[in-house]
Amino acid sequence: MESDSVATERYKPKGLKRLLRAFGASGRGLSGAFREEAAFRQELAFAVLAVPLALWLGDDGTQRALLVAPVLLMLIVELLNSAIEATVDRIGLERHALAGLAKDIGSAAVLMSFLLLAVVWLLVLLGR
Repeated sequence: MESDSVATERYKPKGLKRLLRAFGASGRGLSGAFREEAAFRQELAFAVLAVPLALWLGDDGTQRALLVAPVLLMLIVELLNSAIEATVDRIGLERHALAGLAKDIGSAAVLMSFLLLAVVWLLVLLGR
């Protein structure tokens, strides 16, 4: 029972210190994903091209937001997928059905984000 109370009483900064630590963790996460994940680098390169194109193609702020949002969502989902893969690999590199399923579900989430991107771009651009 005591080990439970120790885990919940860990130090957690508040205010500006918490915010600065959160930004630091986010920066390390982005840097690590860029360094370690080829898929993230490829999707980031796509985003670097797609976001300016979305801003140019959108007729108004709403269309621009609709075109940019799924591009950013794709990056977010890839980061989450990479986190799942890193966690599964940390637990163990031997093949296990649940580990494979977790990685496959993360990959499916990335695919769904790409499908969302394609559908939104088609609907917005064909509706012009």
